[in-house]
Amino acid sequence: MTHVRLQAGGQRLVLDYRDQSQEFTALWLRERSPDPQTLDPRTGQRLIEAAELPLDLRLESAAAHDGALALHFSDGHRCDFPLRELLEEASDPSRRLWDATGAPSPRADFAAALEDDGALLALLEALHRDGFVLVSGVPAEEDGMRPLIDRIGPLRHTNWGGIADVKSVANAYDLTMTQRGLEPHTDNPYRDPIPGYIWLHCLTNAAEGGDSTLVDGYMAARRLRERDPKAFDCLTRVRPSFRYQDDTTHLESEGPLIELDSGGEPVRVRYSNRTERVPALAPDALDAYFTARRAFHELITGEELTLHLKLDPGQMLIIDNYRLFHGRRAYQLAGGVRHMRQGYVDRDSTASRRRVLRRQAEINARGEPA
Repeated sequence: MTHVRLQAGGQRLVLDYRDQSQEFTALWLRERSPDPQTLDPRTGQRLIEAAELPLDLRLESAAAHDGALALHFSDGHRCDFPLRELLEEASDPSRRLWDATGAPSPRADFAAALEDDGALLALLEALHRDGFVLVSGVPAEEDGMRPLIDRIGPLRHTNWGGIADVKSVANAYDLTMTQRGLEPHTDNPYRDPIPGYIWLHCLTNAAEGGDSTLVDGYMAARRLRERDPKAFDCLTRVRPSFRYQDDTTHLESEGPLIELDSGGEPVRVRYSNRTERVPALAPDALDAYFTARRAFHELITGEELTLHLKLDPGQMLIIDNYRLFHGRRAYQLAGGVRHMRQGYVDRDSTASRRRVLRRQAEINARGEPA
């Protein structure tokens, strides 16, 4: 049951639901009004000039009925606002944070996701919820994952091309291309924008070692905030730069190790010991940053948060590069070959595909024409 209350002379609306409350301003509700005079029915783009609405706008009345909120504003405007949209604005229950003990095991089948929209939606929802998904049945070919990328994509091209090898080579241009272990990290924080999703396809994994590791960076940020609020605050404010360069490329970007959204929750994490460059701050500020970074490092490298897995040939990991840290154990080629192929897909196209498929599934469930 949802209860509606008006406060501050009608300038605030409070929704009470599921043992919690969420407050909205009348002005925000007015500019988000879903009626066709405010939003274009086809594009969803706003038709009114929001900056010209009265700053003292208030609600004359508000009532919940039949899954909607009937609103009457002081400027005479009336609309029915779907309650579901407001509740989704208030929180995102679709993300599930995890540690080593409670780590999920989201799985998908390559052929099913390639052919069936429902299976593809399930894959994308799992990726959004858990930050990763393990896909089986990927063709054992160098570009075997490409058809599924093209269902979501486009493939992000970088200075390394599209889908690139991840295996030990002589004169490696990046530590990824060696046999050494890799600490938990995010990929390419020196790019703008940072690639949103990593696709890692296993062709051969017979080498001794080389297990993959995953850590939920949002959970790590939450634990740091609970245990060391000063360290958490420091890592949200200091903005180190990240740099990659070779004979033909020089890439630089910057950002905090823990980036927050407007609600104060982590929306992106960065960690790249190999490429980080901390600015020459005042000594006290540097001391605080180095202490905070160590506390975060201890969390993301500890067993408390680390999920271990080893990919088999024909398996593929899709990893949220804004949320998860990934790494690997060192490996020895004496035991056999370890050959992975890796590509990137950006967040906007991935999120768009998920939302479109979800909307279509909702339409189909209601029996409405497409």
